[in-house]
Amino acid sequence: MSLKDFFIALSENQTLNSAAQKYGLKFGAQNVVAGTNIDEVVASIKYLNAQGISCTVDNLGEFVFEKSAALAAKEQIIAVIERIHSENLDAHISLKPSQLGLDIEYEFCYENLIEIVSLANQYGIFVNFDMENYVRLHPSFELLKKIHAQYDNVGTVIQAYFFESDANVEKYKDYRLRLVKGAYKEDDSVAYQNKADIDRKFIEQIEYHLLHGKFTSIATHDHNVINHVKQFVAQHNIPYEKFEFQMLYGFRKEMQFTLAKEGYNFCTYVPFGSDWYGYFMRRLAERPQNLSLVTKQVFTKKTNTILAVAIGAFIAGRFTKRKK
Repeated sequence: MSLKDFFIALSENQTLNSAAQKYGLKFGAQNVVAGTNIDEVVASIKYLNAQGISCTVDNLGEFVFEKSAALAAKEQIIAVIERIHSENLDAHISLKPSQLGLDIEYEFCYENLIEIVSLANQYGIFVNFDMENYVRLHPSFELLKKIHAQYDNVGTVIQAYFFESDANVEKYKDYRLRLVKGAYKEDDSVAYQNKADIDRKFIEQIEYHLLHGKFTSIATHDHNVINHVKQFVAQHNIPYEKFEFQMLYGFRKEMQFTLAKEGYNFCTYVPFGSDWYGYFMRRLAERPQNLSLVTKQVFTKKTNTILAVAIGAFIAGRFTKRKK
């Protein structure tokens, strides 16, 4: 099992997810999650705004299979939108259709999404549909297109590792897009597996959307990609108003501040809530080097012991199942 596969497998373990919710702050999650409630995340947004950094806010949530949980998530996101508006914050919303009922019922999910997008549209707030695994990809695109026919304050994410992503970057070039490499374990029938191939497609899609797209959010911690983009926009006279760099809250803070000071549009992806575990593990799967960016901040000696026991139990469970 590769390191990427290992972290993805951990992200999908509901037992560890529940434990992380219970003991999250003891694990030091506050270093990668901008608060557990709206007041805390608002304070984090204000701090970043003061540094010239915009924010996209994600109300964290995994394994939503009950309508009550989806409705609670919807109300939480609406409350965040109201605070962004009332406090005039430089921020917008990122959400996952699965948290709002995609795995329960398509029309139920649509109703929740349209309520969120309609309110955000009244306030001039953008809503980004985060893309998830391949099983949810096409239903999510269908929801996006259906809502975009009514409201233009929506955009989405293109994951470079999917074979169809070149076509999707072109298909959705009139949308505001966030471009990423991809953070889920996907079959080789639908996605590239080789890092070099994924990196190449990522750069190609960034260049295409910078030249032809509405607005490009370049989500990466890789300084090589960032330097390439800087050179590309200079060579092609692409105005700074057409793109932004994005990074995750708690990762490469100095680089975030530096890019903002250099005059580039910069947006920090700001997750909040107690359900942080799956999100964090996928970030490590997406780029295992991320572990070195936060380990010293996040994990104490005591926490390392707790995590080691939990991960060891998880691996033992997988091994036992395989032997059977």
